[in-house]
Amino acid sequence: MIDAEYASISATVRMSQVQAPIIPFVGELIRDNPGTINLGQGIVDYAPPSAVKHAVNAFFDDPANHRYKLVDGIPELKAIIEQKLATENNIKSPDKRELFVTAGSNMGFLQAILAITDPGDEVIILSPYYFNHEMAIRIADAKPVIVATDANHQPLFDAIAAAITNKTRAVVTISPNNPSGAVYSREMLTAINELCRDRGLYHINDEAYEYFVYNGTEHFSPASITNSVDHTISLFSLSKTYGMASWRIGYMLFPAHLTAAIKKVQDTNLICAPVISQHAAVAALKCGRDFCTPHIARLARTRSAIITQLEQHREQISYATPHGAFYFLIKASERQEMMQLTRALIEQHRVAAIPGNTFGLGESCYFRIAYGALSQSEITTGMNRLIAGLTEVTT
Repeated sequence: MIDAEYASISATVRMSQVQAPIIPFVGELIRDNPGTINLGQGIVDYAPPSAVKHAVNAFFDDPANHRYKLVDGIPELKAIIEQKLATENNIKSPDKRELFVTAGSNMGFLQAILAITDPGDEVIILSPYYFNHEMAIRIADAKPVIVATDANHQPLFDAIAAAITNKTRAVVTISPNNPSGAVYSREMLTAINELCRDRGLYHINDEAYEYFVYNGTEHFSPASITNSVDHTISLFSLSKTYGMASWRIGYMLFPAHLTAAIKKVQDTNLICAPVISQHAAVAALKCGRDFCTPHIARLARTRSAIITQLEQHREQISYATPHGAFYFLIKASERQEMMQLTRALIEQHRVAAIPGNTFGLGESCYFRIAYGALSQSEITTGMNRLIAGLTEVTT
């Protein structure tokens, strides 16, 4: 018999305040409703470069590859990343900066938060926020402080400055942005970075979508700013750019004074990023940005087609034109209970999208549309279904 003293076992209060991941919930609904077009998941539809396959095949020939490797990454991969950062991001690697290979940028973000916060500390995130960032902050027993952006989902500098308290440890930016597709300007990112420097805060910038910019829009890396070394944490991923979502491979660049803390977290969490994925990343990065360019050009055409569709329904659906990533945030004209509406769209209209309350947009009827994983015809059909479903509930 179980002793009554130990009969009530449950998750901690801290974990009970972490939102449940939305992607598995939507995935289960899609599974139960065959024929649903998934406009929800943020992945691309193309595979990694063929060179990755050859690298993986060769990986098995060396018995040493099946052993643990250095916690911060294999030297071959770190060298090619440093070259890429210097040539593409204008980020040099002085002695006061450290590079770690991670199992994706999500892992890098959680490691950064665990390294820089104590329980009760605050981290500023901008709404709409990436839900895994908000979740990671709560998992670390820190407090996400949510600051709204403007109508085009651009940061409001004065609002960020006003949200800083003596408990604030960092300001988080994502550019190009998930979920809005907004791209933050060099001037705004510089202003935020300098604000963090002046206030003794870290600036964490997520650059997972760095290549996905359109119509001449510029991607800018805050770690390239003069005097940014001691307070800037940069996160990168191969998941989107090289079609390697399941490989779980990315990297983080951070001030060297955090090395001991980051090393503790990474060694405890997974010892080292999967070595086979690191070898695959070497092969992918050797192919370089030229591999990604035609895929991004195709996504640009899909983006334009979605804009054409949405413009025909401006009375029912509004949006801010995205200039990066592969997302749209669309807003229906009337507020609805979002989880019920999400279920109804899947069950009645066979289309899935991610509800905006997941991204901190709880007061309005927003949905995130992801267009990276589907063909143009699937996107067109899916958008027609989504527009029909939203129009039905708002008229």
